Amino acid sequence: MRICAALAGVGADVAVVGRDAGRLEQARKAIEGAGAKALVIAADVTKEADADRVVEETVTQLGRLDVLINAVGGGAGAALHDAEVYPEDVWDWMMDLNLRSQFLVSKAAARAMIAAGNGGRVVNISSVRGQLGIRLGYSAYVAAKGAMDALNRQHATEWAKHGITVNAVAPTFVRTPQVESLLADESFRQGLVNRIPLGRIAEPDDLVGAILFFSSDASAFVTGQLLTLDGGLTASQ
Repeated sequence: MRICAALAGVGADVAVVGRDAGRLEQARKAIEGAGAKALVIAADVTKEADADRVVEETVTQLGRLDVLINAVGGGAGAALHDAEVYPEDVWDWMMDLNLRSQFLVSKAAARAMIAAGNGGRVVNISSVRGQLGIRLGYSAYVAAKGAMDALNRQHATEWAKHGITVNAVAPTFVRTPQVESLLADESFRQGLVNRIPLGRIAEPDDLVGAILFFSSDASAFVTGQLLTLDGGLTASQ
């Protein structure tokens, strides 16, 4: 919701996509509250037909597609298994949620941007776990985010000739509903804070500046990059 409101606050009409009707409604209110037009689309972007439909509806209803924010993902807290016994079905689910969604929506959006001939921006929300392992049963999640970072570079390389930039932000744990169960464990939360030089958990607002930068002309000569938003965590590893 915070990213939607931030984009709306700088003048963008926003199409928001998801499967949870309640969260979609909250996002719509945030966008409209910031004075922009909201297009709400119910879809499962791990399915190619839905990913294609989302892009088509956005272009039809809003007139164009300039920026794609790939914010689908997460789920790691519900998929913790030791690497030597990691279940295949959980692996597949995590890959679909965190990597397949990026792959499907990005290529659909790129086709629309190429057809329009105005260039565009793709911003992928990755994770510090694409660069760092963790002693917590995260095999599928770290593999998916590492692959997402590689695909970020590949898409940037291929689509540069069309004036499309592709960049990613990689936060550490951000205080969202997806990680509430992990952060509720005080020993885990304190251990995480102790490893972050800035001494706190990231908040959704900590992502806003980087996403707006990569979405705007301020980053017109930046592509294929991964900006780590981790309070200094990777610098100290």
